Amino acid sequence: MRSEGRCWETLQALRNSDKGRLCYYRDWLLQGEDVLEEYMSLPKLSSYSGWVVDHVLPHMQENPPPSETSALSTSALDQPSFVPKSSVRSAVFSLVTHATPPNGTKGKHEMQHTESVVLQSSRGIKVEGCIRMYELLHRMKGTEGLRQWQEEQEKKVQDLSEMASEQLKRFDERKELKQHKEFQDLREVMEKSSREALGHQEKLKAEHRHRAKILNLKLREAEDQRLKQMVQERLRKEEGQVRLRSLYTLQEELLHLNQQLDSSDQHRDLLKIDLSAFRTRGNQLCSLISGIIRATSENGFPTAEDQAVAERSLQEMRDLLTNLQQEITRACENKRRQDEEEAQVKQRDSQMQQGPEVHKESPAPIQGPEQKQNEDLQVKVQDSTMQWYQQLQDASSQCVLAFEGLTSSKDSQAKKIKMDLQKAATIPVSQISTIAGSKLKEIFDKIHSLLSGKPVQSGGHTVSVTLNPQGLDFVQYKLAEKFVKQGEEEVASHHEAAFPIAVVASGIWELHPRVGDLILAHLHKKCPYSVPFYPAFKEGMALEDYQRMLGYQVKDSKVEQQDNFLKRMSGMIRLYAAIIQLQWPYGNQQGVHPHGLNHGWRWLAQILNMEPLSDVTATLLFDFLEVCGNALMKQYQVQFWKMILLIKEDYFPRIEAITSSGQMGSFIRLKQFLEKCLQRKEIPVPKGFLTSSFWRS
Repeated sequence: MRSEGRCWETLQALRNSDKGRLCYYRDWLLQGEDVLEEYMSLPKLSSYSGWVVDHVLPHMQENPPPSETSALSTSALDQPSFVPKSSVRSAVFSLVTHATPPNGTKGKHEMQHTESVVLQSSRGIKVEGCIRMYELLHRMKGTEGLRQWQEEQEKKVQDLSEMASEQLKRFDERKELKQHKEFQDLREVMEKSSREALGHQEKLKAEHRHRAKILNLKLREAEDQRLKQMVQERLRKEEGQVRLRSLYTLQEELLHLNQQLDSSDQHRDLLKIDLSAFRTRGNQLCSLISGIIRATSENGFPTAEDQAVAERSLQEMRDLLTNLQQEITRACENKRRQDEEEAQVKQRDSQMQQGPEVHKESPAPIQGPEQKQNEDLQVKVQDSTMQWYQQLQDASSQCVLAFEGLTSSKDSQAKKIKMDLQKAATIPVSQISTIAGSKLKEIFDKIHSLLSGKPVQSGGHTVSVTLNPQGLDFVQYKLAEKFVKQGEEEVASHHEAAFPIAVVASGIWELHPRVGDLILAHLHKKCPYSVPFYPAFKEGMALEDYQRMLGYQVKDSKVEQQDNFLKRMSGMIRLYAAIIQLQWPYGNQQGVHPHGLNHGWRWLAQILNMEPLSDVTATLLFDFLEVCGNALMKQYQVQFWKMILLIKEDYFPRIEAITSSGQMGSFIRLKQFLEKCLQRKEIPVPKGFLTSSFWRS
């Protein structure tokens, strides 16, 4: 008991020591295995443990105090079985670790002091054992608490995981239920829509059947109507064909009577009478019949009114011829009577032989201004112009004969050369446009090189006129033909295209004059009004051939419509008017134009000296003056304005007299154009004219 009191006193003393007053963290076990690791590791001996064993323990074994021995034995008996014996020794070792090795006298004193401390603290072994036991129990309790806490945390985590899994299952179930409901609603909506669509479809089917019945009725009615119209159309065509054949017959008779009028010119000088009024009216009647036939070709077949007009014209021509014959008869009778009177006067004077001879001349008939104008105008072209026209046509025919061997050859190589040459000549002309002057120069150089015998690229391979002896003639002819065709088609549709085509043609004409002659030959053949030349109807000539001579296209005995005919003629006249005023800018600017404005002035003067044609003359005059009027104004100045005034004052009434009410459009357009020019005292520059900026592009 006494020893136990001392133990508690010792514990109290330890508690009051510096280490006992330290605060210990009771929950240090919660920090994990890292904190417990140093306590769970085996104890280590101090570096001075050998010295303690050699010097301290022998003395303790030799003189153990009786009280300490009993206390040690008692404490050893009081220790539990699970406390290791090494714990007592560890206390000794721990006390020894604080010892210092002996060093002289001081070391001896310290060793003696240490030995006394060790001997006196034998009771501490028991205290140390209690402390160790307390620490072990406390450690075991902390370990058990930590294990329980870990089990609780694992259980909580497991419970939370199970709860989350259940919540996820519930969420998936609610989501699946929602999707099922949405799908069910959607299916119900689709079924409802399907039922409505089926109902609407049935309704539409019923309406369709009803409409089909109505349409069938209408189709039957339309078919009956169509059959009636076919019958009526067939009857109308038959009647129209009869009227058309009758019109052709009337036209032939009218042209024949007009020839008789022309043949009466021989009486003009003999009888000294003016027959120009009869010729003028005869030409007007012929133009009227031709206009009716052209209008008929556009509308299909002539009407009864057209036939009545043609019959009245024929009757008027007959009356005109009858009046002419009567006029000639009266003139012959008057001349015969006058000759008889002169003979009687001469006979009487010779018998009387008195006084001077008196010669009386009958006064010449006074001609009104209109008769004077009719006498000045003519129907046929001048002989010099006709000779020039014929020379060009002969040159064109000779050119065709020159390359006949190339065109008629059946050799595959010759055919290939002909095709390549034709492409090389015509494709560049088709590429002429108003894009840029540099592009135009490339085309011109390519054509010039081809005509000069140089090889050019065409269709991916080299082509030259030297490949065949007849190649140059063939290329010149096809090139001229293509230029005129561009005027007939491209310029007719796009008036601005006349200038780039014309400037290239003018440049080629200047370097290769034969190409220019062939261009004129093709132009005169397709558009005789560019001469100007009005072909006459010859006896025995087929009407279709005569229409072709006038410039109309006749296919399968059908004459082209008047609008298309005028469009083609307009395109070619515009091209001709552009050629005579343009010169190639990269050539010899000091050189004379091969076919300049003087030819345009000649053409304008000659066409004004000829009788106008209905719808044709007004159209060609407008096109020519719109394109070339500005250049002629600058060249001829006052003389040009005199000619414009002549057209307005003298030529307009003649055009208006032969123009029907349905063909006044071209006449009104020409009249308004000239009136505006006279008012402004200037002919405007034509649209699309090539300026200096074009050649810089």
